[in-house]
Amino acid sequence: MGKYGQLASEIMKGVGGENNVADLYHCMTRLRFTLKDNRLARKHEIEQLDGVISVIESNGQFQVVIGNHVGEVYNELVNQYHLARSRKAAAAEKNEGNLIARGFNLMSSIFTPIVPALAGAGMLKAILVICTTFHWLDAKSSTYLILAAAGNSVFYFLPLLLAFSSAKTFGTNRFVSVAIMGALLEPNFTGLMKNVGDITHFAGIPVVLMSYSSTIIPAILAIWLYSYLERFLKRFTPKSIEMFFVPLVSFLIMVPATAILIGPVGVYAGKGIAAAIEFLSDKSGLITGAILGGGWTFLVMFGLQWGIVPAMLNNLSLKGFDTIRPMMASATFAQSGVALGVFLKAKDKKLKSYALSAILPSLFAGITEPVVYGLSVKYKRPMIAAVIGGAIGGAIAGAFKTTVMAYVFPAITTIPAFMTDTIVYYLISIAVSFILTALLTYILGFDEETGDQAAPEKSEPAPASGVKKTALFSPMKGRIVPLQNVNDPAFSTEAMGKGVAIIPEEGKVYAPVSGTVSALFPTGHAVGIKSDDGLEVLIHVGLNTIQLEGRHFYKKVSQGDKVRQGDLLIEFDLDKVKEAGYDVTTPVVITNSDHYLDIVPTEKNGVTKAEKILYALA
Repeated sequence: MGKYGQLASEIMKGVGGENNVADLYHCMTRLRFTLKDNRLARKHEIEQLDGVISVIESNGQFQVVIGNHVGEVYNELVNQYHLARSRKAAAAEKNEGNLIARGFNLMSSIFTPIVPALAGAGMLKAILVICTTFHWLDAKSSTYLILAAAGNSVFYFLPLLLAFSSAKTFGTNRFVSVAIMGALLEPNFTGLMKNVGDITHFAGIPVVLMSYSSTIIPAILAIWLYSYLERFLKRFTPKSIEMFFVPLVSFLIMVPATAILIGPVGVYAGKGIAAAIEFLSDKSGLITGAILGGGWTFLVMFGLQWGIVPAMLNNLSLKGFDTIRPMMASATFAQSGVALGVFLKAKDKKLKSYALSAILPSLFAGITEPVVYGLSVKYKRPMIAAVIGGAIGGAIAGAFKTTVMAYVFPAITTIPAFMTDTIVYYLISIAVSFILTALLTYILGFDEETGDQAAPEKSEPAPASGVKKTALFSPMKGRIVPLQNVNDPAFSTEAMGKGVAIIPEEGKVYAPVSGTVSALFPTGHAVGIKSDDGLEVLIHVGLNTIQLEGRHFYKKVSQGDKVRQGDLLIEFDLDKVKEAGYDVTTPVVITNSDHYLDIVPTEKNGVTKAEKILYALA
């Protein structure tokens, strides 16, 4: 469990456990719990947690202020616990980030719930292969066949599992979704096909018959389209007949549509992906392996691995083996090598103990988060060693087209899944990654005291003559009030950072500095900007305005956009926000205030967007 996972676990204990959570979503800076019984929450204990800024009880919510990493902690809570997720949370996640980021988030939400079943079934299949190879078990015996059924069921009925998981992600009826895909596995349908590609007809329309067991893309496409159909039907269907009418019409439309169009398109798309991967592997498995082995850790850190996991499963479904997992396995064993290298090199007893404790879960369970975040990222040079070791090991696996026959997490315990005719090359590749990375980590070394900080932090004292002054311009026209007067402890106590607050006179928010939009909440009520000089600014329009769910707010930029000082970021209907009963006082804070010697606000009362409102001294 990574640092955010541990923090999420402690927070959940502090609020009284998942059974005490009626609802949870997050805004720009805080987790917003609706608890069944607030008396069960231990506010003081949560406030003492490393990573929690403060706890606020307001508007019937139990708000845990996290700051910049609230998204990561929220994701850990969602992944670890079965929470009743609100429409606000679902809407926020669905629209978060750019198109690519949303695509990866979508794949993650669909595949994460079924990974344990895939991993367990994959290991069972691998064990059965070993048992028959060494003649410990007869492949024709009833014992083998029963166990084989357990191992094969997850993959054979994978479309049903994906339909159920996709329905949860797309917010539609899960059982109708499973029934739609189940129709394509039902004997009446499968009995129409003697050979793949046979043609039959539905109401005169030709239907290309395919085998849908073990397929991936058809289920996701079908349930995605069904989610829109269901919402459309519910708009016009009387409540008195909705229970049977909506599923009836959904079956009548979606089953034929999937058989005629969606299913074949999905099957051919899956085959195309598999062919593209095989093409890359054939052309240069060595380069492909080096890229995956060296870069996989970074993909996982940013959640981008979910763009590749479906391709692995697709290979296993269509070909019975996969060549991607063996290449990226080198990255996992390289991180294990980091832990060993740090253990051998470190002089500090606590660091030595931490490294030793991280070796076992990484080697035997493939859990590398403690190594990645506690050693590689923190000390930097070990990460360089891991990239080199992982790239060389991945290149070996790719060059010899190493295969795996089941979806498993790379570890010593899962080696049986790699027992194909390329097992020798797999063992060589992971051994090289592990040993080479450990050796490089030891040789390159690391600064135990500073974590390889090359330069002092900005917050360190500087000579008076060398003080750097960075100006922040007002993001709106209005009246300045001291941050201490804001009716929200997260801002008034300066827990979120130092700054000022503005009571706006018009509904426009402009960029106070030139830089990059580092955060933009989907509801449009808050925006973060990192200036070209490193100043991290948060503008939060109004207090508790997230509860408007985006009404009256209009975003003019996207997360990741480059902006110049004075560019329009957000427009909002000031009068309607006031009419809705919300305080429009807008905090403007420097969230990395601790990096500066001082934050000096202006003494003016009224400002326009062109005027300076504070200086950051470094």
